[in-house]
Amino acid sequence: MTDSPVTLITGGSSGIGAAAARLLLDRGHRVAVTGRDRDRLTRFAAGLGDPPGLLTLPGDASDDAAVTAAVESTVKEFGRLDTAVANAGLASHDTLGDGDPARWREMILTNVLGPALLIRAALPALKETGGRIVLIGSVAGFVNTPGNLYGATKWAVTGLAENTRRMVTADGVGVTLIAPGRVETPFWDGLGGPPDGSLLTADQLAESLVWAITQPRGVDVNTMVVRPIGQPV
Repeated sequence: MTDSPVTLITGGSSGIGAAAARLLLDRGHRVAVTGRDRDRLTRFAAGLGDPPGLLTLPGDASDDAAVTAAVESTVKEFGRLDTAVANAGLASHDTLGDGDPARWREMILTNVLGPALLIRAALPALKETGGRIVLIGSVAGFVNTPGNLYGATKWAVTGLAENTRRMVTADGVGVTLIAPGRVETPFWDGLGGPPDGSLLTADQLAESLVWAITQPRGVDVNTMVVRPIGQPV
């Protein structure tokens, strides 16, 4: 267990992040998860039986001090860091014509600044292990949606992934962008529930994430667009 890989996941107490954490723990990895809601983190850990390979770290993914502290705590607890997953994100579920600028600010900071902060904080530890950065983007970062600022933040994540890859590949660090289509997660709560039609489950997307980070050393899986069969755009 002391030599098993270590993954840090922001926004890891629900949805895709929680599913990935569960799957990695099942496969013998050690996992640290962050989240803004301390009680939700506690319930998540309790639901798994408070395993010794799980570390929960309350904190805001868009706060530099909190992100730096999360990386430092993970390395202190487990002795290394192999994968950093920028999963935390939110959507304002509005448009440029009718949206709330205060909500936009929180969304932009979480979706764009958050991954950048994690990259900066985690990079020294990842260079030591030849590790990997994973950014959770979205199909919305490849397909334009009228007036959708959330989509614009995911276009930024798409660009951030390739910019980061070009910066770190010579250091032996991999970068993977995972761009999901419609996934059955709390993302849809602000819209009163998921749309009609096919959806991926968080567990299915977690399988894709774990596949990407467990490829043989030297293999760099860069971009994965993962839609449910039946999603046209």
